[in-house]
Amino acid sequence: MMRTIDDLNDGVVGIEAHGKVTGEDYETVLIPVVERALQAHRKIRFLYRIAPDFTGFTGAALWDDGRLGMRHFGGWERIAVVTDVDWIADAVKAFRFFLPAKTRLFHNDGLQLAKDWLQAGAS
Repeated sequence: MMRTIDDLNDGVVGIEAHGKVTGEDYETVLIPVVERALQAHRKIRFLYRIAPDFTGFTGAALWDDGRLGMRHFGGWERIAVVTDVDWIADAVKAFRFFLPAKTRLFHNDGLQLAKDWLQAGAS
């Protein structure tokens, strides 16, 4: 399941992943939020929190994640991934050099630091 994080500045999009994340979550929550933000802003800042109760992604969710990133490859200004899940942290570390945005990794106890980093200089 995905939920939006609403206490962020304009131009900063936040999503929390809980339990099992499906392709339907991407299609009904994440993709519409990102699409709306990119209609209003040339580039967005993105907070992706993997909550402590996260249990995994379905194959469809992983597919939608890749498609969304490629479709809007130049639309990201900063990306903060907040997680205590080792394999996700390892993937972010491995792939952040290929991303077109400044990308930082935070632990769940650093959620506020991630928000502050994303919102610094954002309107």
